[in-house]
Amino acid sequence: MTPEWKDFGVALSLFLVFEGILPFLNPMGLRAAMRAMSELSDVQLRIGGLVSMISGLALLYFVRQS
Repeated sequence: MTPEWKDFGVALSLFLVFEGILPFLNPMGLRAAMRAMSELSDVQLRIGGLVSMISGLALLYFVRQS
């Protein structure tokens, strides 16, 4: 396995671990958050997604530079 694919596998694995933390620790809180998200407009969701992607890219850039 090439290093790039290994890094991708690590990133995907960490993503799945982090995604599973909230439903495991606080399923009622997750339901409440999903209800609140369902009431947001498409524009608000898109802005949240954009902010999340930019934050992730910036973090990735700084982590890879060190």
